[in-house]
Formats: sequence, structure tokens, C-alpha cells
Amino acid sequence: MPTALDIDRFLQGSGPILDVRSPGEYDRGHIPRAVSFPLFTDEERARVGTCYKQVGREAAVELGFDIAGPKCGEFVRAAKALAPDRHLRVHCWRGGMRSGGLGWILELAGFKVVLLDGGYKAYRRWVRQVLATPKPMVILGGMTGSGKTQILHELAALGEPVLDLEGLAHHRGSSFGALLLPPQPSTEHYENLLVDQWVQYPGDRPIWLEAESRRVGTCRIPDELFAQMEAAPAVEVVRSLDERLDLLVEIYGEASTEELVAATERIRKRLGGDRTPTAVAHIQSGNLRAACAIILDYYDRAYRYDLERRQRVIPQLDITGLSPAESARLLVEKLPRLCPPLAPQVLTQNLQP
Repeated sequence: MPTALDIDRFLQGSGPILDVRSPGEYDRGHIPRAVSFPLFTDEERARVGTCYKQVGREAAVELGFDIAGPKCGEFVRAAKALAPDRHLRVHCWRGGMRSGGLGWILELAGFKVVLLDGGYKAYRRWVRQVLATPKPMVILGGMTGSGKTQILHELAALGEPVLDLEGLAHHRGSSFGALLLPPQPSTEHYENLLVDQWVQYPGDRPIWLEAESRRVGTCRIPDELFAQMEAAPAVEVVRSLDERLDLLVEIYGEASTEELVAATERIRKRLGGDRTPTAVAHIQSGNLRAACAIILDYYDRAYRYDLERRQRVIPQLDITGLSPAESARLLVEKLPRLCPPLAPQVLTQNLQP
């Protein structure tokens, strides 16, 4: 029978990870880079589950064999294509019959198989534990259109640890945030993606994150991580209004009129009954810059109100006229002065030409 490993040894093992849960379970959330390798379809899984509840375990096991048995040859051929060296890691929901059964079949076919002790359920417990592990971080704040995401990308290019909360969520964090981006992952899978990055940072240098509310679109930042963000030092980048408008027009200029109008209508109550139709009229006439100027006024007031509500003073760095790459280099250079508690952990060797 295949050997069952704890989560740490399983993730560090060799060979593709086969997730044998149903497609629906996989779509809700899975280990990053795991391959969907379902033993049952969603409908077949429901049939087996109903049988277990209504008739009993023995009947459900027999039904499972009836369904999966004819697929065994297909499973082996698919596994060969994925793992030419015959090393595989396999898991199901709880590390029970589905992964054990498929693991046994694959071992009979000559594969070296290891299972995840406790299955995906154990992995999910591990995710929350890891995200609760304290690590030094610095929060990058700034008004909408300041180019924070682009700066984060340049910080990563310099070798700085960066956790891109918006990039992993496929959302820019506002009513317009989903435009021109792929569909968002579930919150469950968002947490999986976050921890996949989180474990790569040893904790000897501060991790850069963008200032966010608890939700990035439909994705919710885990409480364990958000609590660390709230307590972390922060720095605010400042750009001129003209530069911010230029950037927003560049980002959203390819979105359709219908999408832009719908996003504006979603904030009608907060934007105001007079300003909303004016902004919509600008969008419909093709004057996106004028519409953005109206909308920015709302987002700027909301940003300042949030800072005042939390009674938080954040050091500022003026990056007007600087490219994202220049801004990133200046941030790393100035960080020890802007955030003195981080000074011993800040490394500046990446600034060398």
C-alpha cells in the first residue's frame, strides 16, 4: 500500500500531485499546481454519497468500485503521461478511500505513490496555521492611481519579497477592479495561492504588500494575515493628480463603455446623485479622463477618511515624475528612514547597479 506522509513531507516530495476529488471540489480550491485527476465525476460522487447515507458503507464501496473499475486503464495511461518517472503524490478530501484506492491501483501498475495524511482537509488546516505565522512586512499605501501595483512588480524585480494581494485575486480592489481581468478564484483557493507565496519568504526581510481592505473583490484576506497587515508599518506614495489620471486612463481605456458605466453605477450611492450621471455622461462621450477625475474625488475622500478613522499617520514619499522602477528603488533606499523599526532587516544590496 502507498505510504502516507504529513503535509510538509508531502509538499516537499517528488512527482506531480494528483487531486482525485471531483471536479467541483477541485474548482472550489486545490493545492497550487495540483492536477485534477478525479476518481468520480460530480454526479458519480453524489450517487456514492447518497448510497452511503441511505444504504450504508459496504454498498457505497461496492458502488464506487462499479463506477471506478472500468476507468482503471484510463487512470494508468493518464498517470504515465503526467509522470514518466513513475513518482506520484495523491490526495483526496480526508486521505481515505478515494486516494487510497487509486494509489493502490497505480502502485499495481508500477508507480511509486505517496498519499497525503489527512488529505486536502489537513492541507487547509496547514494553510491557516502558516498564514498566522508572524513575518516582518511593510504596507505600501497611496491613493487610487498612484501606481502601487506597478511599483510592487518593480520591487519584486529588484529581488524584494512581494505578496501581490490584488494579482492573486485577479482584482484591483475597487468597483472597477475586475475589468479586463480573469475571473476571481474562490476565497478558499485565494488563501491557497497566498500561502504558496508566503512560505517562500524566510522572514529575514520585510515582505511588501499593498494596503487593502478585508476584501479584494469577492476574495477575503484571511483574518490571520489581515491582523498582521493592520499592525505593520506602512509608507504612502504620493503622485500628482495629472499622473494618476494618466495611469487610470491607460489601465481602463480598453474597457467597454458598458463595463465602465456599470462599475460607476455600482458606487452611485457613495458617488452621489449629481456626480454619477455626470461621470456616466463623460464615459459615454469618450471622455474617460473627466469621468476618472469625478470618481477619484470620491475614492480620495474615502482613503483619507479611513486613515483618520484609524488615527494612523503614515510617512509619505513623493514619487511625482518617477517611473515605477525609479519609485521602487527610492522606496528601498528610503525605507530605513521612513520605517525605522524595519531598519535592521532592510537590505539595500539590490540597489547596486
